[in-house]
Order: sequence, then C-alpha cells, then structure tokens
Amino acid sequence: MERRKVDILCVQETRWKGSKARGIGAGFKMFYYGVASKRNGVGVVLKEEFVKNVLEVKRVSERVMSLKLEIEGVMLNVVSGYAPQVGCELEEKERFWSELDEVMESIPTGERVVIGADFNGYVGEGNRGDEELMGKFGVKERNLEGQMVVDFAKRMDMAVVNTYFQKREEHRVTYKSGGRRIQVDYILCRRGNLKEISDCKVVVGESVARQHRMVVCRITLMVCKKKRSKIEKKTKWWKLKKEECCEEFRQKLRQALGGQVVLPHDWETTTEVIREKGRKKLGVASGRRREDKETWWWNEEVQDSVQRKRLAKKKWDMDRTEENRQEYKELQRRVKREVSKAKQKAYDELYTRLDTREGEKDLYRLARQRWEGCAAS
Repeated sequence: MERRKVDILCVQETRWKGSKARGIGAGFKMFYYGVASKRNGVGVVLKEEFVKNVLEVKRVSERVMSLKLEIEGVMLNVVSGYAPQVGCELEEKERFWSELDEVMESIPTGERVVIGADFNGYVGEGNRGDEELMGKFGVKERNLEGQMVVDFAKRMDMAVVNTYFQKREEHRVTYKSGGRRIQVDYILCRRGNLKEISDCKVVVGESVARQHRMVVCRITLMVCKKKRSKIEKKTKWWKLKKEECCEEFRQKLRQALGGQVVLPHDWETTTEVIREKGRKKLGVASGRRREDKETWWWNEEVQDSVQRKRLAKKKWDMDRTEENRQEYKELQRRVKREVSKAKQKAYDELYTRLDTREGEKDLYRLARQRWEGCAAS
C-alpha cells in the first residue's frame, strides 16, 4: 500500500480470528473480523490519517464488513466482501448475498459506497443487456456466480468498475494459477458516482498473495462546497441613542423627504430613503465576524479531541442510539478535561516567559484578554 500509494484497501481470506483493529506497520491500521483462524475472514486497511475519520464499523460476518468514514464532509462507506466459492452450498451463497443486501439497504442513498470484494464469479466479457451497470472489458464468459454479481448490481443501482476501463488482459486478470487466468475480484460503486473514478486496473508484480492480485482504482471525491452567503452590512442605528446624532439624522431625513413633518403614504419609498440616509449619516458595520482570540493555547491534543467530538456528534445525529449518545457525552467530557489541561499548561509557560523580553508581546496579549473578560462580565 505504501509503495503503490493506496490509502484504503479491502482484504479477504484474512484468516484472523477476532473482531479488532490493530496497526500493521508503515503507518497503516487494519479493521478485521473472523470467526475461525484457518478460513475466511475479511478486513479493511486504512492509512493512519484516515483512522480518525472512521464513524462506524459494522462487522456483519466473517464474509462481510463495512466502515463509514467522513472525508471533507463526504460520507464514504467502504465494504469488504468474500463470496463463497463455486463448490459451496447454495444456502451459504444466499446468506452472503442477503448480508450484503442488508448492508447496502442500511446506507443512505446520498452517501458514497465502494465495495471491494472477492466475488468468486466471472461477470464475463461484453455487456449486452447490462450496459447501464458494466463495461465491455471483463474476462472470459459469465458463470452462475458472476450472474449473482450482476443481479446484485442491478438491485442496488451499482456499477462494476473493473469492466469500464480498457486494459491489457494482464491488467484485468485478478486470479492467476497455472493455466487459469480469471477475473473474480471486483470494485463496485454507485452508478451516479462512477464519474469520480478516473482509473481502475490490476497491479502486476506484487507478491502480496500467491495467486490473487490487487485491484486498484483512483477515486476523487467531489465535494459540493456550500456557497458562502454574503453578509449584509448592518447600519449603526445604535448611534441614534445619542441626542445630538439623533437630531442631526432627523434634520437630514426631513430634507430628503422635502421638508415634510408627516411621513408620506408611500411607505416603501419612505423606508428606502430612511435606510439610505442611515447608511450615509450613521455608517455601516464591517460585517466581519469577530475572531476568537482565546484559541492561542490550543495544542494538537485539544484539536484532535474536538475533531473526534464533532464526528461523534454527527454520528449521533445520524443514528440516535444510546450507545452513540454515551460516546458523544464521554467525548464532551474528554474535551473539557483536555481544554483545562491545555489552558493551565499554556498559562504556566506564559508566566515563566513574562520576565523575558520575548514575553513582552505575550504580556500585552494576556492583559488585553483579561480586560476583555472583565468588561464582558
């Protein structure tokens, strides 16, 4: 992952027993789930910088799990799946697809979904009749298991990403053993988000597994930035509290209204004249927000705790369970403790610098903040 610059990786057949998350080195962390230590098991590996963005982990079974992340305001659901092999019982296959359906149905339609799975089936080359959900660049002919993948994509309005990019067969084959060269590992996404994927291919030359090859796709999440609303500058009407200013404004207004003492019946025209004269005579506020000057003591621990609290609040807003509420409350308490510690540490360091020349600016800043605090109270 480090060499190929992969940030998120879905893995199957991990054969790790347990329901945990642990660092695996080189700045990556793996969330996994497995029942037995000798078969099956799925996981999702994340680059460390994305671990703090994880909002939810669903470990459905040893064949299906999902992670929900928030990346720059976009909700991204990553699903790792491992379908039963061709020779498995039909009941086991149906159970897998039922679990995958449940995971998809639990995800709101407005959120991104990416599925990385070993489906153990061939969707086949060509796309006649299925043009809306797959491209032409599969491998070999479709089998029964591959048809299940296509049917799932139709049900969930998803696209089979691998098949849309024209590559040499060597960069389409995901499983190679002896004379067998097949495509069983796929990446799926919502059809509406297919435009966010710029490339998808099989990485050749990595000895991660003996037979399976890593499928890599490049995704650029399109963030819909909210337009910044223009702040209307407010007239400084409070100046009219002063008698002299009020009398001057009254005279200016009478002149503008033609010397009339009684206001005209055309109220819209009158109000516009009042506003215009108010802006000219009294002036307008800048419209800029007052910056918070009490954040100079923030450190990385405080910022990290505040970020986690915000993510927990969003998680609770989305799913108001008692567990999410307790998590949010606990993070609130933790933020208060971190803020108290950071303040105390920052002021202790500040007081030790006050006797030095370098601490002169800090002294003035502290004095201003103390004065503003007294004035506000």
